[in-house]
Amino acid sequence: MNQPNIKKVNLTSANLSDEKITELHRVIPEVFSEGRIDWDKLRATFGEEIDTYTEKFNFTWAGKGNAIKNVLIPSRATLNPAPDESVKFDDSDNLFIEGDNLEVLKLLQKAYFEKIKVIYIDPPYNTGGDFIYNDNFTSPIEGYLKQTGQKNGNGDHLTTNKETNGRFHSDWLSMMYPRLKLAWNLLRDDGVLFVSIDDNEIHHLRMVLNEIFGEENFIGTFKWNRVAKAPSLSTSIRTKYEYVVAYYKEIRTDLFGKDSYNTQGPLWHLPNKRILLNFPAGSITVKQSFRKGDYGGTYKVELLDDLIEDNGCNKNAVRIKAHSAWSQPRINKYIEEGFTFEIKKNPTTVYTTLSSEGNFIAPSDLITKEECGVETNTDASDAMKMMGIPFDFPKPTSLIRFLINMVTYNDKSAIILDFFAGSGTTAHAVMEQNKDGGDRKWICVQLPEKTTENSEAFKAGYKTIADIGKERIRRAIKLLNNQDGFKVFKLAESNYPENTFEFDPEKSEEENKTFFEDYLKQSKTARLINNLNETSIIYENIIKEGFSLNSNIAVGDKGGNKIFIVADADRQFSICLDRHIDDATIRVLTNDAKGITFICFDSALTDTQKANLGLHLELKTI
Repeated sequence: MNQPNIKKVNLTSANLSDEKITELHRVIPEVFSEGRIDWDKLRATFGEEIDTYTEKFNFTWAGKGNAIKNVLIPSRATLNPAPDESVKFDDSDNLFIEGDNLEVLKLLQKAYFEKIKVIYIDPPYNTGGDFIYNDNFTSPIEGYLKQTGQKNGNGDHLTTNKETNGRFHSDWLSMMYPRLKLAWNLLRDDGVLFVSIDDNEIHHLRMVLNEIFGEENFIGTFKWNRVAKAPSLSTSIRTKYEYVVAYYKEIRTDLFGKDSYNTQGPLWHLPNKRILLNFPAGSITVKQSFRKGDYGGTYKVELLDDLIEDNGCNKNAVRIKAHSAWSQPRINKYIEEGFTFEIKKNPTTVYTTLSSEGNFIAPSDLITKEECGVETNTDASDAMKMMGIPFDFPKPTSLIRFLINMVTYNDKSAIILDFFAGSGTTAHAVMEQNKDGGDRKWICVQLPEKTTENSEAFKAGYKTIADIGKERIRRAIKLLNNQDGFKVFKLAESNYPENTFEFDPEKSEEENKTFFEDYLKQSKTARLINNLNETSIIYENIIKEGFSLNSNIAVGDKGGNKIFIVADADRQFSICLDRHIDDATIRVLTNDAKGITFICFDSALTDTQKANLGLHLELKTI
């Protein structure tokens, strides 16, 4: 006789530890004994492949063990929709998630596992005055709610990492490791990670990324000019450059599409083989050099009078045409045959380099904004102020567009993730880049970090960085006449009382167990039925079943009960949050919904109804 298929609803995000054990058991079941890994069997299986030397190359820091464990701790939180803060909530696939990015990344693991093409982040640089996350391993959502003012008490979710701290670098690495590891899970095999950083932690960042992504998957370090004027060494050192570290996930693909000749200030290859780029009017010298030796030929180009549409660097682009000894067809022929051209503003300053594969060859010093139109931090701040939003030193959209275009030129429906979203530059950049006909989607995650009371942002009414990001995106949508919109979600406490109980370390295990059982009896009815929030509970199940936050939710009546049907591509589940399930509904479900998952309150069903449903479909009870 078939056994009823009845389970409890998923209470947490993906349990990565259990999933790793399951996968290991599938691949090498012989190393397990009574459900546990037998180390002697594992060592015997791999033999000489196991390094038994005590001295070996290793990268470690104080707290690394806890950072690794933190990756495996599932999240008990949920994400609540905020349609009133969204634009076209029901129609958009873009997501702005307000919350602790570690918890959010855990909640995204099931639905977005290996689905992200590009991840760009601009984390705290650890300059000594930056706030970094102070992760609470035992009660992460409790600390987050207190820190953000959603619960009484002084939270300690953020801390200023002063250089006088005993573990200055260790604390930063402990914050970054679990987030980068979870990000690795979300990347597609052909995905790419970009991380903005400065001199303070670039060497440590490289080490931790080598460990997570593999040293062989390091692409390179781009550097970009963050200031318009050169630094002066007369009285002090002023930082001119910041860096973007890039890693492949696994499959090493050509980042630079064959037909997308990319430079710092966007450059494309036109169908008529002419070169399109940005520069101020004036004479330009082009140096032609062969791959096998440099023949040193130089020639001038003329600027054609017809201007074309602004390409995103806040300057009009112009077409250039060679003359003198070199004709345009001859230039085109050499490009197609693989020769490399250097376009210069003068005999010593490289403007850009291009070749037939479209490879971008970075010069030793990146060009200034006067030379190509790429924004600096100051320019980006000014651009934000022109939108009516005060925010100091956001990343320029042109920088993010450059990175996005490199990876998604031939994949214009890709998903881009930024989990240190700040003012929302990545979302803005994706929308700008989609002017090339693309349908790229973005996911931005930002902690509602409070703005300081003496800041221009606070005075303008922006109480948190997340508020700035959301408003910037709304205004960018209007500015760009974008039709996509975005959904807003907020990290929140779980709807399920099992997830909100806090064990008292001062009590014995038996006392806590008794207290927990009493807590469930008292709180279940009060929280889940008397204060029922259907939408919130539906989305918690969407997340924990591993469905996309863009799942379609339909509602209808089946036999007298209201049933919500959630569909994500070819997957589906139904949920009913009525207090009682009619027998007529049971008959409809057993006839029409065979093979699907049905979720409802445990107390809404009789034992007979549970047994009946459990024989025909997967029943999960709350």
